Amino acid sequence: MIGLALLVFEYAVLLGFCGWALVTGDHAFSFSWFNPFEISSGTTFAQGMVLAVFFFWGWDAAFSVTEETKSPGDAARGGLVALFAMLGLFLFASVAFQREMSLGELVQNGPQALPYLGEKLAAEPWATLPLVALMFSAVASVQATLIPTARGLLAMGRDRTMGPLWTRIHPRYGTPAAGTVVVMTIAAVIALLAVAIPKLSDMLLAAVNAIGLIVALYYGLTALGCAVRFRSALREEAREALLAVGVPAASGLVLLGLGGYLGYSYLAMSDHFELSPDNGWFMFSLPAVIVLVGLGMAAVAKYVRHSPYFTTGRGTDAEFLTLPMDRTTV
Repeated sequence: MIGLALLVFEYAVLLGFCGWALVTGDHAFSFSWFNPFEISSGTTFAQGMVLAVFFFWGWDAAFSVTEETKSPGDAARGGLVALFAMLGLFLFASVAFQREMSLGELVQNGPQALPYLGEKLAAEPWATLPLVALMFSAVASVQATLIPTARGLLAMGRDRTMGPLWTRIHPRYGTPAAGTVVVMTIAAVIALLAVAIPKLSDMLLAAVNAIGLIVALYYGLTALGCAVRFRSALREEAREALLAVGVPAASGLVLLGLGGYLGYSYLAMSDHFELSPDNGWFMFSLPAVIVLVGLGMAAVAKYVRHSPYFTTGRGTDAEFLTLPMDRTTV
């Protein structure tokens, strides 16, 4: 109930203030706001596209809780509803912001655009409501990050690509409680260290700026994986083949292409390496390190843990589904 109340509050504030800006804003609406050909720089276009994909990150958390719902279809439908709701909210808010703010104001305020909008439109204490909504949204973002991360690690633990710690399930709720606590602890420690170590804070800022590369990479590879997994649909009717293979394959190739172009742009924007969040080489190096660490962990899983995932391609989920349905073994 608390979560529902917070959600209603956030939606009410967002829709209320953006609707106010939409009506009272003095900047004329223009369809050019939605025209990608108005973007003159290829790098800016690639950054915008990757950022748009990044916006979806977290809203798909519902897809990762199918085992914790009475009906897995409910989680799937919830994920689709969340994605389309997010799309509508972003379009609505983007028009409202541009109706009320100039381009300079948008660039200057960036992530604080909603609180700034509140200050422009209302007096205190009403002007504080967007800031409170943004704080609640930050908490929700943490939840949306932890939920799929812990459950992804649970799946990897079952396949022995990760250790057994991640497979420990809460005996009552059937959730990956141990993994959630570990991920939260690591995140809290890093956050505290970032406050004390300025260079670490710079690294985290650069990681946030460059996270689009990682998102483009794993969403792109996931899309290609889906196309390969359902390639048998090519023998079905044209509509099924298009939706199951054609769309994921094309989407994956586009994402990987955008990510590659953006990575090249990062390398070209600087001529030396510097520990700075606006240094291109530094921004490229962080996603590269993450990928290399992941490949190293995959090597350990294959050659040390002898994960069946790398030999059968199926992992242990197939074995798990043949066991008695005991939630403590999920």
